[in-house]
Amino acid sequence: MTKLANGTVHKLPEDLRNAISQTPKVRALWEDITPLARNEWICWVISGKKAETRNIRIEKALSKMKSGMRRPCCWAGCIHR
Repeated sequence: MTKLANGTVHKLPEDLRNAISQTPKVRALWEDITPLARNEWICWVISGKKAETRNIRIEKALSKMKSGMRRPCCWAGCIHR
């Protein structure tokens, strides 16, 4: 398992961890953003109710982070903090 930083409330799930680990640009951004920002990405991905929604969100997260986005856009944020 690849060592990556977690969020403030949420632990990084294995599927998202693998996706981030396989993309060097995203991995670098992941390690650079704050724990709170990581938490927002994790919560956004895991808040999808269906497996297909979660997979779509992982792909979107990778795409957005590749372009330099540090937090999910147009989302109210993690309700768990």
